[in-house]
Amino acid sequence: MKGLLVFGRTGQVATELGRLAPEARFLGRDQADLSDPAACAAAIRASGCKAVLNAAAYTAVDRAETDPDLARVVNAEAPAAMARAAAELGVPFLHVSTDYVFDGSGERPWAEGDPTGPLGVYGATKLAGERGIAAAGGQWAVLRTSWVFSAHGANFVRTMLRLGAGREALRVVADQHGGPTPAAGIAAAGLAMLGAMRADGGLGGLYHFSGAPDTSWAGFAREIMAQAGLSCRITDIPTTDYPTPARRPANSRLNCAAILRDFGISRPDWRAGLAQVLQELKP
Repeated sequence: MKGLLVFGRTGQVATELGRLAPEARFLGRDQADLSDPAACAAAIRASGCKAVLNAAAYTAVDRAETDPDLARVVNAEAPAAMARAAAELGVPFLHVSTDYVFDGSGERPWAEGDPTGPLGVYGATKLAGERGIAAAGGQWAVLRTSWVFSAHGANFVRTMLRLGAGREALRVVADQHGGPTPAAGIAAAGLAMLGAMRADGGLGGLYHFSGAPDTSWAGFAREIMAQAGLSCRITDIPTTDYPTPARRPANSRLNCAAILRDFGISRPDWRAGLAQVLQELKP
């Protein structure tokens, strides 16, 4: 997409954006550090861009519990500053957010208008970012997603492959459910949304996007082992057997009807996405 400015360069989604939209301009931390919101806004004003996509974030969920100030600047203040700058220029702005804005209760997939209730600092700062973007005015979209994976970066697939190759069995949480989402799918969805938004100034808002079908972490792990041809057995365990500094939502299922309705974007089959990732990881 010509005229696209992307915040992020080496993360999972940014890497896939680089493959799909090599003509875009990508700003890494050395060019636009999200710990400096004013610098991010200035980069937008000086860019002459036609659209902005923020694929960068503070994503260390557990570390955020002891680093709340930096998490808030990166996840809340910087995106809001970006959105204000984009609004001043009259260009559409898209931001990637997370299922962690919800408390994970119940079993029904979360819709965009459902009450939020983050369980930790990461989710709270991402929610604050969403609200800052909405308050900035202009044409904006927030794309909430979940359980992101790819052939690069730190993610569940790569962790399971590493552990599964050296162990006979792994204990994996089975009472958290959601939709694993290929980073390539998120990148494609974001580009499609911005393209449509540039053509129609009335499009935008809050949207959910995750892979299908919904599963548990243990179910996800079994599919990884099966597709990778690893004999490592997966044993189901409850969340209480795997304590972490930050609480995870038990229900991360997302209702993705709105993005299909407004943009014609369907949920990607994460099993097919996993096959592509494994093919890419082959030596």
